[in-house]
Amino acid sequence: MEEMLREYLPILVFLAIAIVIGLVFIFAAILVAVRNPDPEKVSAYECGFNAFDDARMKFDVRFYLVSILFIIFDLEIAMLFPWAVAFQHISMTAFWAMMVFLGVLTAGFAYEWKKGALEWE
Repeated sequence: MEEMLREYLPILVFLAIAIVIGLVFIFAAILVAVRNPDPEKVSAYECGFNAFDDARMKFDVRFYLVSILFIIFDLEIAMLFPWAVAFQHISMTAFWAMMVFLGVLTAGFAYEWKKGALEWE
């Protein structure tokens, strides 16, 4: 039991430090935060809608297409970097699996391009 506690002690210390730092940041934000923001702060942001309007209003579909495009590139990078680092140790099956993955992402990118998500007015 003592040996097991000794093995997990660094993890518990790290967890305790993370919780303390998180709580310090939360309470510091509460103490330092501006309570009376200027009109620019609460104005429309990126989507063009006011910040405190009805949440059930229609939303332009182009914003969803841009988010899908972001997810496509985000997934590609998140999968490609570890794969590239371990490239010399992978098998041909792993190589072709990544090629299929990149093919699917390329098809998604082509769909976005065809729908006009890259052309913003």
